[in-house]
Amino acid sequence: MPIPATWSARLLSAMRVVVALVFFSHGISKFFGLPPFPMPMTPLLTAAGVLEVVGGGLLIVGLFTRPVAFVLSGMSAVAYFMAHMPQGPFPIANGGEAAVLYCFVFLYLAAAGGGAWSVDAGRGRV
Repeated sequence: MPIPATWSARLLSAMRVVVALVFFSHGISKFFGLPPFPMPMTPLLTAAGVLEVVGGGLLIVGLFTRPVAFVLSGMSAVAYFMAHMPQGPFPIANGGEAAVLYCFVFLYLAAAGGGAWSVDAGRGRV
């Protein structure tokens, strides 16, 4: 039996929270070494870490979901083309699967909003 359509706004929120928590953890790794970040920090990685922590945190609670998700979608696209694409065109071979998935999940959130369980919904700005 499929999940009823009445659950779509709640499942959208659940997806937003889970994806944002994992994305947030990338920034925590960069700044706090939990888990240890495998390369030296550069200004570009620092900027990415700020977007991961701040943007991920905002998405976790669902505040300013659409504009934040749009920015993070662009950041993920840039990460793919700068860090992964030069190693080959296929995400499975160049380690870029996460960047591609983040890009399109965030693009979806930019269009769909934060869902039923978000600060945006509480403010009437879904």
